[in-house]
Amino acid sequence: MRVAIDVRKLHDFGIGTYVRNLLRQLSQLDHDSEYVLLCRSEDRAVVEELGENFRAVTESSGQYSLGEQIAVPLRLSLASPDLFHTPHYVLPVLTPCRSIVTIHDCIHLIFPEYLRNRMAHTYARAMFWTAAHRASRILTVSEASKRDILRFFGVADEKVTVIHNAIDDRFYKEPPEEHIVRVRERYQLSDRFLMYAGNVKPHKNIERLIDAFVLLRRDGLDDLKLLITGSEISRYATLRRAVHRHNLHKHVRFLGYQSEETLAALYRLADVFVFPSLYEGFGLPPLEAMASGTPVIVSNVSSLPEVVGDAGVLVNPYEPRAIADGIQRVLVDRTLRETLIKRGLVRAQAFSWAKSVKRIREIYEEVVTS
Repeated sequence: MRVAIDVRKLHDFGIGTYVRNLLRQLSQLDHDSEYVLLCRSEDRAVVEELGENFRAVTESSGQYSLGEQIAVPLRLSLASPDLFHTPHYVLPVLTPCRSIVTIHDCIHLIFPEYLRNRMAHTYARAMFWTAAHRASRILTVSEASKRDILRFFGVADEKVTVIHNAIDDRFYKEPPEEHIVRVRERYQLSDRFLMYAGNVKPHKNIERLIDAFVLLRRDGLDDLKLLITGSEISRYATLRRAVHRHNLHKHVRFLGYQSEETLAALYRLADVFVFPSLYEGFGLPPLEAMASGTPVIVSNVSSLPEVVGDAGVLVNPYEPRAIADGIQRVLVDRTLRETLIKRGLVRAQAFSWAKSVKRIREIYEEVVTS
């Protein structure tokens, strides 16, 4: 079996995590199939290190561009794969072989304002529709995302398979004590603090988290800090304005993007991890926090109840008071806190990249032989 995979998003957030773990696990479990990986020129060395049955094919066309509609099918025609797997919703119309698409979420349909302009939105809708209807199978990462796919595209239920994401193994391992001390000293983390990790786009609901933090301080928890990590903070000035409106600039800190090594330490130093997002295809950060032994509070909407199960406190993300009350419960109730930590560690172990990629590989075989 010869399988082509589009790995141009290898270094992205989110989908990049999916691609990296897909390749890592395939290289360990499958030495018989041939894998043709469409990659950037700078990633050829990474691909070639995966094994003798992995071959790099350079593809430089822009992602989400009209150019890839011609270039990718041309590469596939030359490589003659039995199957093409695209790990995001763009499946070129002229794809010359059977295909599988992974649709992680429908965020560009639910929040079209995140796209650059109306043309980008039109292109996204067209690509979603093409991928959903032309692909032999659709993979997605949660039952919540599957419901969205069925609602938006009207495909048959049996065409969509849910295969959960998992987290990087490093979050299960206790970082060296000197690394934790170094992170604590670098960011001067001497007080108790709440933590959020992820990007800060509006659907992440950070402004309501800040409002909830204000309520906590009014309730007497004035020793508490709020730590917000994530990229693109400069693009959303409303968050900083919210902090200054409540005179919280000494108590709320924006750290920007952090490496996984630093995040692993921050999770363990945090008293509570809070993730009040309004929409998630899966939601890796709460799982990372649970694997790190940190109690978790998440929204009671989208995929988050599915991911967290009974190992976290679920709150109404539209009500700052509900978010604040959930946080206060975890901070005050020691029994609840210890229960959440124990359940979180068990829950995180239930998600495995090895198990997920084994199932993906099985679907490759099913599609090729059908």
